[in-house]
Amino acid sequence: MDKTEITLKITIEKAKLGNQIAFSNLLDAFWNDVYGFQLIRTKNENDAEDITIQTFSKAFDKIATYDDSYGFKTWLITISKNLHVDLIRKRKRNILDSLDASNEAVTKVLDDAPSAEDRLITEQNLVTLLQDIKKLKPNYQKVINLRYFNELSYAAIAKELNEPINNVKVKLLRAKKLLAEVIKNKG
Repeated sequence: MDKTEITLKITIEKAKLGNQIAFSNLLDAFWNDVYGFQLIRTKNENDAEDITIQTFSKAFDKIATYDDSYGFKTWLITISKNLHVDLIRKRKRNILDSLDASNEAVTKVLDDAPSAEDRLITEQNLVTLLQDIKKLKPNYQKVINLRYFNELSYAAIAKELNEPINNVKVKLLRAKKLLAEVIKNKG
């Protein structure tokens, strides 16, 4: 075993114990590998980025199940490949569902403009979402606001927060998970 393999093994063990710095180091070390793999598969930067984020999220959630008789990169790529296959299946299902719905749509005339009721519901949902976001820690609130309300890129958020881009990605990933828990626990 060379020094990098030993260092990787130690980092993985620390990550299994919940060490956030170890998670960040693993993300930094393998982000480009997983992202590049998905970019080749999807030929779409947004999909590749989304799947890569999901890959690390799932890997960090399931890190305790990682078997070190396999390469860590291989394990990540396998997770990533499976997420991509799931995305393709989901999209195919949505297309089939929309084809069924479009047959109904042909029989009636649709008004694309939202009604007053639709606008009211949207505003109420936004107010509820903003209240839920305010239940998060301030650093998570800020990263969500910058990404989804100010629509900044990861690079712009990194510059705004004066943090490395991978930290922004992990922080945003964590913020989304915490927000989902807040919403789920409320219901």
